[in-house]
Amino acid sequence: MKAQRVSLLLVAAVLFLCSVHARGLRRCLVSMDMRHVVESFQEIKKAIQAKDTFQNVTILSTSETLHRIKPLDVCCVTKNLLAFYVDKVFKDHQELNPQILRKLSSIANFFLYMQKALQPCQEQRQCHCREEATNATRIIHDNYDQLEVRSAAIKSLGELDVLLAWLDKNHQENSAA
Repeated sequence: MKAQRVSLLLVAAVLFLCSVHARGLRRCLVSMDMRHVVESFQEIKKAIQAKDTFQNVTILSTSETLHRIKPLDVCCVTKNLLAFYVDKVFKDHQELNPQILRKLSSIANFFLYMQKALQPCQEQRQCHCREEATNATRIIHDNYDQLEVRSAAIKSLGELDVLLAWLDKNHQENSAA
């Protein structure tokens, strides 16, 4: 009889800890309305992609890396990709067209806002980077580094729709769970 009670208490404790951990993971996700960012990108997509001289090369989409990311790795990959775009892609791209520059600045500001929203998770060590997440972002960095800096920045900006769709899908589905 006591063994059954202890077993039940142990099971209840494990379930409780799992639910607390799952809620902690959900808090690390950023649920945002991305319509404005997607619209901003759609307005400049053709102009950006027209500058892309390497049509047969991709940075984000060929490896299918983003589609294989597990829910546990979403926070880490999001953090890494936001940093990649903010610290590398937006800085490496040189834009002369003021309308395109304005839209890209708006998107970059959104990415900065998302980075700031993920900061509490990082500070509380709730945004774990498992090996799969690290490998996925390494593949993207390697793809970027294989091209000349300006070409890589244009290619990455031209593929923003892939990243935005992934962010929207992962942060909307998981935050609603």
